[in-house]
This record gives sequence, structure tokens and C-alpha cells, in this order.
Amino acid sequence: MEEYLSMWKNYLNFKDRTTVRGFWMATLFNFIAVFILAMLGAFVKFLFVFYLIYVLAIIIPCLALQIRRMHDINKSGFWILLSCIPFVGTIVCIIFLCKDSVNEGNIYGTTQV
Repeated sequence: MEEYLSMWKNYLNFKDRTTVRGFWMATLFNFIAVFILAMLGAFVKFLFVFYLIYVLAIIIPCLALQIRRMHDINKSGFWILLSCIPFVGTIVCIIFLCKDSVNEGNIYGTTQV
């Protein structure tokens, strides 16, 4: 839960770094929340509005989280655009997101958010 709250606290932070654990725990919590809201929206139609609001609300924080994750492996945030290439680009992007952190400092800082 701490990683998820950190995602919201740093929702406009496109400069620092995020650990592998921080990224995937926040992603897991987002997936669970979206799944629950979608199921509720499927059964009770007016709850579908909460699903749409949540999905729109997490776009920028998730984008910032992915960019900070790329910074942690010493890559530019523009590498997430690689996922726009069907199949191969998405697979390469997922591999980058799973890589271990660069322990020494890099141009994106030494601290990990």
C-alpha cells in the first residue's frame, strides 16, 4: 500500500526514480482496483461511472511511475514510447520495467522513490 500511496504523492514527478518493487506493487494495486470497479460497474450500471473516473485519474500517475522506473535503470523516459510498437515494443518495454535497479547514482539521481 505504501508504494501505491507513493504513486499518488509523486503523480507529477517525472524526474526521480522508482524501484522495481515500487512500480509493480503500485501496478498490482491499480489492476485490482480497476478489476473490482469494472465488476461492480458490470452488475450495477451507475457504478460504472466510478470505474471511468478512476481510469482517467490514474493515467498521469501511471505515466509518471513508468518514466521514473525507466530512470531507475538509467534510461530516458522516452523509452516508454517503445510500447506503441505492437507486440515487440510492448515486450521490450516490459523487460525494461522488470530489470533490476542501477545501484550507483545516475543522471536521474541517487535516491529511489
